Amino acid sequence: MQDAMPPTVRSAMGRGVVIPANPLAVTADRRLDERRQRALTRYYIAAGAGGLAVGVHTTQFEIRDPAHGLYEPVLGLAAEVLDQEAATDFIRIAGICGRTGQATGEAEAARSLGYHAGLLSLTAMSGASEDELIAHCRAVADVIPVMGFYLQPAVGGLVLPYRFWRRFVELEGVVAIKIAAFNRYHTLDVLRALAESGRQEEITLYTGNDDNIVMDLLTEHVFRCADGSRSVRFKGGLLGHWAVWTRGAVALLRKCQDASSSGEPVPQHLLTRSIEVTDCNAAFFDPAHGFAGCIPGIHEVLRRQGLLEGTWCLNPDETLSPGQYEEISRVYSAYPHLNDDHFVAEHRDDWLR
Repeated sequence: MQDAMPPTVRSAMGRGVVIPANPLAVTADRRLDERRQRALTRYYIAAGAGGLAVGVHTTQFEIRDPAHGLYEPVLGLAAEVLDQEAATDFIRIAGICGRTGQATGEAEAARSLGYHAGLLSLTAMSGASEDELIAHCRAVADVIPVMGFYLQPAVGGLVLPYRFWRRFVELEGVVAIKIAAFNRYHTLDVLRALAESGRQEEITLYTGNDDNIVMDLLTEHVFRCADGSRSVRFKGGLLGHWAVWTRGAVALLRKCQDASSSGEPVPQHLLTRSIEVTDCNAAFFDPAHGFAGCIPGIHEVLRRQGLLEGTWCLNPDETLSPGQYEEISRVYSAYPHLNDDHFVAEHRDDWLR
């Protein structure tokens, strides 16, 4: 495979950036709203994000249904805006899922559209053996560089033990791993596997643990390996949570990176911020109802900012949960310093051009 990740992009990946998971803008009759879809991409660029993940859970898996046929069109819309307006080191990640035939097909499509890596979901591989999972990952990595993905079982992810991750990090095409296990034990399995492989300088960790974003970014994880101690850190985040209030997320990541590199004790205000961010995530992502409202919750924030017209999803049954609207209003009032509404209001008309 010819490397689809230019050196400037690989450097940005290793440095650690904010990568929002791109929502899907649809009209009231559940058709793609191209103008607002482009506006979202412009928002993330202007907010200072260093990458964008398209075709992932936040973009709605239903885009792959033949009735909609939106996987390549949505990836293409984002790519058009990025070609025109993003920096050359802006990281383009495509969500990839399905059994091996579908996954390699999506990888080929993403690569043809200029995407640098694929975020590889293994949900469709339920029941596969460890050898089959590794063969599947290798097949995709032969097409496009891979960002591994530990998705929490509560929303369809597989429990992937240490032994799987120890083999996964040896695959040549792996460039990063997003951990969204929402579980400290499962998270540690990945961290230890990477430390013991010695590839922590080649494979970059991104947090997707929406319940622990700030602490993931602040913590040095040290493991005693056969040839001595090694430390690994999360360098950035790829999050649906960062699809909203993105300018604040960029500032927060910088503060966490500065605190981590300083060698000084972690400032108390960042520990407080950790709880504030998690409280906001509870409103946006709806764990009170098993995350049923996580995508409409993100849409509701963007609707209030005027970037989306409504909270509609391709699936008409996917709506805000009871009380979720009020919870979003509560965190808006409780943490006004976290939103970027003023920034959005200042630039929204230009993004919607």
